[in-house]
Amino acid sequence: MNSHLDSQIPIQPILGETWQQQLANCPFSAQDLLTWLELPQSLLPAGIEGANTFAIRVPMSFLLRIEKGNIHDPLLRQVWPFIEEGQSPPTGFVLDPLGENQSNPTAGIVHKYKSRVLLIVNGSCAIHCRYCFRRHFPYADNQLNRRQWLETLQYVQQRPEINEVILSGGDPLSSSDARLFDLISAIEAIPHVKRLRIHSRLPIVIPDRVTPELVQRLQASPLNIVMVVHANHGNEISLEVGAALNTLYQAGIHILNQSVLLKGVNDDAQSLIHLSERLFDVHVLPYYLHLLDPVIGAHHFDVPESIATNLMQKIQTELPGFLVPKLVREVDGHASKTSIHY
Repeated sequence: MNSHLDSQIPIQPILGETWQQQLANCPFSAQDLLTWLELPQSLLPAGIEGANTFAIRVPMSFLLRIEKGNIHDPLLRQVWPFIEEGQSPPTGFVLDPLGENQSNPTAGIVHKYKSRVLLIVNGSCAIHCRYCFRRHFPYADNQLNRRQWLETLQYVQQRPEINEVILSGGDPLSSSDARLFDLISAIEAIPHVKRLRIHSRLPIVIPDRVTPELVQRLQASPLNIVMVVHANHGNEISLEVGAALNTLYQAGIHILNQSVLLKGVNDDAQSLIHLSERLFDVHVLPYYLHLLDPVIGAHHFDVPESIATNLMQKIQTELPGFLVPKLVREVDGHASKTSIHY
């Protein structure tokens, strides 16, 4: 059993803490969360069982956006291990749904697409999303120190067809500024790399991570910087999140959002429309709406493709084209995302 499950951590709203302190203070126990969110004790056994497989992790800034006492809250559904998670998955749900173990040519790198590579910067996230397709990824085999990162980047240096590097994880923004900035500098020194893409949920779940130092470093880069954030529901876009994203926007950073279509979270047209509108209010363009990656432990979130296409037909009648995300599925072995036509 994870040791944090038996903790008696008092949960209080966090005021004045740094993003690092907020990150460090978020491994609450299942019981703590039930008490704070005023949820029924009947949920506790599934919560403990799920946490033993994939630890519960949710920061206070995100918890404060969850409606207390509402077991159907769309933000709660993303972070609490409900009983369905432990049920036997249907055929086709596997540990590595995207075949990343076979696309991991050297420690720290996933290379599936010709012109871009993904760097696994770390294995740490601010929040553990219960549908995460990397919940079984071998992060321990991809943890690198500074010297090892410089050696790993030789893989990119030797391949002039690579013009874009994607920082992922875990969550790359959970790294310290010193480590992150060192890595960015090393990437900037590779002549054929033109773009740096940062995939992060931290601006959504701990918006204080968007510090002046981070913004200044990204703004100073000679690379074209793209920040891809991850929100699945409009309720995730708080005033603090909006302010953080506006800071990036004012600094000239391109900001996109990718979502996952999740049963019980955003599988209705009005939720998806509201999300797109809220994103654009804070200068973020919808990018991808992913069909669920079939990872073991997440089958209860799956939305059939037929329902997804019907939803897309509804939302495109109410939104301008630039606010309609691309509906895609990622398929192991394919040379790009697979667009779902509707």
